[in-house]
Amino acid sequence: MPVQMENGDYVSDGRGGIRRLAGADAALQRALFLLTMRRGSFPFLPDTGSRLHLLRREKPSARAALARQYAVEALAGESDLTVTDISVAEQEPGTLTLTVALSWQGKSLSATVTV
Repeated sequence: MPVQMENGDYVSDGRGGIRRLAGADAALQRALFLLTMRRGSFPFLPDTGSRLHLLRREKPSARAALARQYAVEALAGESDLTVTDISVAEQEPGTLTLTVALSWQGKSLSATVTV
């Protein structure tokens, strides 16, 4: 069972332990982990993570298509998660916010990632 993380740290369960996730929450946690981790940054699993950080270099007109490609690539190992839609917004120069719509066992989930 995956553990819940926020801002790179484990979340306490309030009893001295770590909060564990199941079901849709666990699927969303895995998706967020894979989407925010830079592809190639973990030496033992070089194909784990995403290339979403590369979007800032691209022309705005090409970002949405590449964001979808990179998100699908990052989640390829998650057989129960499917990318259904993606939107890219530039909040300020050099900062992009991506909203990835996902389907997990018929449920709609949404992951927001800032790059």
